[in-house]
Amino acid sequence: MSDALRIDKWLWAARFFKTRSLAAQAVAGGKVQVNGARAKPARALKTGDELRIHKGGYEFCVTVLALCARRGPASEAQRLYQESEESRARREVLREQHRLAAATTPRPEHRPDKKARRQLRSLKW
Repeated sequence: MSDALRIDKWLWAARFFKTRSLAAQAVAGGKVQVNGARAKPARALKTGDELRIHKGGYEFCVTVLALCARRGPASEAQRLYQESEESRARREVLREQHRLAAATTPRPEHRPDKKARRQLRSLKW
């Protein structure tokens, strides 16, 4: 373990992103902030840094506890950071809102037949 690591490599190892290139794209796109400032993918990350990660409509506020360049199991990845309680609570509230919105969305009882598909197509055009 070294004292600094690229942020895209750490995000990949901590399992916030499935690939390192997706992590680099998110950092370059401004979806990840380090200590309140926008960062580049090659920025050196140190223990104690605070990250704000926007992913899939959710926001994670985490503090870096350890650095690891190797992607391991999820249990090992969770030891690399600590998420703040208010961040976890906000995500739970948002998840509940999404669940309630999905429950109230009207769903068709069956697949549309040929006539209904034509009508839907005419509405879209």
